[in-house]
Amino acid sequence: MTSHFLSRLAVGKAVLVTVHATRGSVPREAGTWMAVFADALVGTIGGGRLELDAIAHARKLLPGEPQGANRSPASAPDLQVYRLGPSLGQCCGGEVQLQFETVTPADLPAVRTRLQAVPTPLALFGGGHVGHALVHVLCTLPLRIQWIDSRDEIFPQAVPENVYCEHSEPVQAAVPSLAGGSRVLIMSFSHAEDLDIVAACLLRQREHGDLPYVGLIGSKTKWASFRSRLCARGFTPAELDHITCPIGIPGIADKRPEAIAIAVAAQLLLLESTR
Repeated sequence: MTSHFLSRLAVGKAVLVTVHATRGSVPREAGTWMAVFADALVGTIGGGRLELDAIAHARKLLPGEPQGANRSPASAPDLQVYRLGPSLGQCCGGEVQLQFETVTPADLPAVRTRLQAVPTPLALFGGGHVGHALVHVLCTLPLRIQWIDSRDEIFPQAVPENVYCEHSEPVQAAVPSLAGGSRVLIMSFSHAEDLDIVAACLLRQREHGDLPYVGLIGSKTKWASFRSRLCARGFTPAELDHITCPIGIPGIADKRPEAIAIAVAAQLLLLESTR
C-alpha cells in the first residue's frame, strides 16, 4: 500500500489524511492514513461516513479544485475533529482528529521516511502448500518475510516485494543468521528437517533469547514425539515451552492450507497486540 502511494505521488499531488488523535471507540488507531488523489484513493481510515466526509474535505484541498485552487502545497496541515455519534450516523461514539496535508512530488523523500516503518522480521521455513498460502496472507502485513527451503526450485518466480527467498542446505543452517526479533514458522517437507530447525531455534534462543515466537506446524502427537527427542538432545522443559505447536488460534479444525494460513496469521496478530 505504501509503495503504491509513493509511486502515485511521484507523478502527482495528493492529500495525505492521517488519524492524528482519537478518543473513545473509533474505527482505526492514531497513525492510520489514506491518500486522496483527484482520481484515486490509497489506504483507508476505517470506512463509513467518516471516510466519505474526509475524502470530500481532502478533495477540496487539492490544488485545482474549486475551493483549493488558491491553497499552497506548502500550507500548514489542516486539523479537523469528527465526532462519531448521531451527526455522522456511526455508532462507535468516539472522536477522531484527522490531519490533512497537501503533498507533492517534492515531498516524496520526507513522506517515504515518515510512512515506511521498520517491518517486523518473520522467517518461514517451508515452501509447500501451507507455506505458499501463508506468504499470500502475510505479505499484506508490515512484515519482512524470509522464506527458506532446502529445495531451491520450490519458490515461485515472482514474490511480493517484502518476501525474500533463501535456499539453505541444510535448511537449519539459516537459523543463526536470522534477524534478531524474527518470528519463526516451521513447516518443511519432512519431520526430520522440522526437528533440526526447531533444535537450531532452541539453541539460538538459549544463546541470544531473540526469537520471540517459534511456531511448528503439526499435531499434539507430533509435538509429543518432538519433545521426547529434543529432551534427549539436552533441552529443558522450560526451553521446550517456548515452542508453539500446534500453530494457529485454537478451535479451527479446517485443514485447508488457506484456513491454516488465516489461523496462523490471526495468532501472530493476537500475540503482537498483547506484547
